[in-house]
Amino acid sequence: MFGIVRPCTHRLSEGLRTEWMAHLCGLCLALRADHGQFARIVTNYDGLIVSVLTEAQTGTTPAGRRTAGPCPLRAMRTAPVAKGEGARLAAAVSLVLASAKVRDHVADRDGLLARRPVAAAARRVAAGWDRAGARTGAALGFDTALLVDAVDRQTGIETLAGPGTPLLTVTEPTETATAAAFAHTAVLAGKPRNAAPLAEAGRLFGRLAHLLDAVEDREADAASGAWNPLTVTGTPLTEARRLCDDALHGIRLALREAEFTDGTLVHVLLAHELRRSVDRAFGTSSCSHTGLEVPQGSFGPPPGNPYGPTPGGPAAPPPPRPPRDRRGLIAGCLVWAGLACTCQMCCGSYEDPWSRERREAPCQDCGDCCEACDCCGQCGEGCCCCGDSCGCDC
Repeated sequence: MFGIVRPCTHRLSEGLRTEWMAHLCGLCLALRADHGQFARIVTNYDGLIVSVLTEAQTGTTPAGRRTAGPCPLRAMRTAPVAKGEGARLAAAVSLVLASAKVRDHVADRDGLLARRPVAAAARRVAAGWDRAGARTGAALGFDTALLVDAVDRQTGIETLAGPGTPLLTVTEPTETATAAAFAHTAVLAGKPRNAAPLAEAGRLFGRLAHLLDAVEDREADAASGAWNPLTVTGTPLTEARRLCDDALHGIRLALREAEFTDGTLVHVLLAHELRRSVDRAFGTSSCSHTGLEVPQGSFGPPPGNPYGPTPGGPAAPPPPRPPRDRRGLIAGCLVWAGLACTCQMCCGSYEDPWSRERREAPCQDCGDCCEACDCCGQCGEGCCCCGDSCGCDC
């Protein structure tokens, strides 16, 4: 899965983690239902934001959820997943944007796509995704031709770009595409007044997506000779970072103008997690509000053995472990593959694929859920923005 908003699940509260997974699984299952099993490979973290935005405006209803069957990516558990127009719009947008990504790799002759037979097959797959996305979009009143046109214009703009070309000229097609997708969530939710601010948020989100992709690929593109907007236009990283910070601020301002029934998850993804995405791309870990370095382990558990002896008293025995049913070899292997593919074995905590015991992943440096959440103190709500009932709209 690809995308720039990739929150570590242990950094979300339990309620938000459940909601986030509901939209992620809902996007995957919407792709399968409308376009077949193969289409599920275009499931991505950014596409689900379209589903999140739609539900944030309408509110969560029983009709907007269904219980999905066991899946290896959920450790063979059932789960509530999002359904409806928001998930289907996310599927249509994901198909078209994945098609654009494939064609971009073909144009750059990346890896196996440098071979003509493979490139020809990839073009056919991309064309099929374009048609499939158009069918679903039309059923929802959304014209995916806006997205396809933006993708087609991207190639021409890149051909003409050179030293001194404004970087925002290169990012414009991506901005136009994401603005259209974000704005249509207001149409699906029946809140036309939200269309303008969400279009602005989408435009800036598209700018960020394009810039962060360029920053992350800069060294690899230089080594392979591939086209990169920063290199071609001669834009330094400091200017790219300034544009990213401006986009982050603009997204927050745009979200303030939109009316949400429950905008908690939207705020966490597009305000906090998007900031972390920028920090990750530029190799920084500063607090998004104060600019101060956040020391690793500041929010971790106190050192030492929690079951060790207390001063002047005997050692307290650890609590007994509850009995668990072990999985068989094949079922455990499937669960292991799902955990590995979703990075749950690398970050946070997870259930052992065979014994079902709780395990701690080796990577625990993603920060506490309230890391860099100083904005709540500034806006006077006294809450944690990463909680289930965030009233802070900073």
